[in-house]
Parts: sequence; C-alpha cells; structure tokens
Amino acid sequence: SGDLSILTLSGPSHAEETAKGVPTAIVVGGEKGISEYVRDTLTIPPKFRIYNSTDQKGVEIGGALKNIIAIAGGIVDGLKLGDNTKAALITRGLHEIVRFALSKGARIDTMYGLSGIGDLIVTCSSNLSRNNRLGRALAEGKKYEQVISENHGQVAEGVYAATAAYEYAEKNNIYMPITEAIYNILFNNADIQNTLTELMSKDAKSEGFF
Repeated sequence: SGDLSILTLSGPSHAEETAKGVPTAIVVGGEKGISEYVRDTLTIPPKFRIYNSTDQKGVEIGGALKNIIAIAGGIVDGLKLGDNTKAALITRGLHEIVRFALSKGARIDTMYGLSGIGDLIVTCSSNLSRNNRLGRALAEGKKYEQVISENHGQVAEGVYAATAAYEYAEKNNIYMPITEAIYNILFNNADIQNTLTELMSKDAKSEGFF
C-alpha cells in the first residue's frame, strides 16, 4: 500500500550475541516520526539500545560496505599481521566508505555512528563474521571459488558489495584502493602479498577523506 514505511536496522550486532542478551546498540534509519516510534518500541534497556537516524541511505551504505573491509580484516588475521595493521585497515576503510557515501548524498556523521565505524569494527574483528572467515580462507591460499564450494554455495555479503562498489568507484572516479584490492583478489586472481605491498606503497598524501 502507499502508506508502507520501510526502515533500515543496522549496527554492530552479531545475532549470536544479541540472542544471548549481550548489551547491544544499533541504529534504525528512516523518516523521523516512524524511526523514533520503532526506536522507542523495540528498545529493551539495558540489553538492547536503538538510536534513530533520518539518513536511511547512509545507514544502508555503512552496513553494506563494511563487509568489503571485513574480508580484508580476515586476510589480516589469516596472515597474522597484528593490531597495527588491523587499526590502519579499519581507519582507511572508513575513509573509503565515507567517500562512497558522500557521493551518494549520505551524511558523514552517519559513518561515524553505529552503522558506520561501529559495524566496521565488529565485523573486521570477529570470526563470527562470514566475511572475516572468507578473508582468512583467502589468506590460507584458497581461491574464492573453492571457498564458495566448501560453504555449499553460500556467498559472503562482502563479495556482492565489493563488485558493486568497485564498479561504481571506477565509473565515478572515487578513490577506494582497499575495495579495488579485494575485488582483484576475489575475481582477478591477484596475489595477496603483492596486493598488500602495493597498498602500503602508494604515494604519500595528507590524511583527508578526499
């Protein structure tokens, strides 16, 4: 019907933990009145806290693109590269998500919220994430097709996101080197060690988003 409202729930929330009652905070994106209603109706203090945002597009973008960076996070874990590398990955990954989001008309503050940096941290850091597990398998030398067949055809969300984001970034000239690297590892048989070396050897620049 014409009065149907579609909202977006996103944020750092492994279902396994939320089901156990582990304190969790997420964000609901949508029009102000209805998102506030859902926030107030579904919040269960102190275990489940919901914030609301009118930037539904930003909430959706953060929730989708973090999966690409999580594949890279799994590669970092699989290669045992350590906390310094993981922190750099998360930070620079956030830059890519912000650049993409702003080009789509989303708000930068959403990317600093639960559906942006919050979801990015949890998905990059946890072996509960399918995307992280895919990255670790790739780091072991497995090819993408092999991982898919071992998972009975299940595809990690970050694979679809990497394809869409890479193609959009190419078409619109958006600088997304981590996304490009993951795309090339997945689909162009790029060597992981060489790809990492290339990422870390890019020309020096100021630490801005653009």
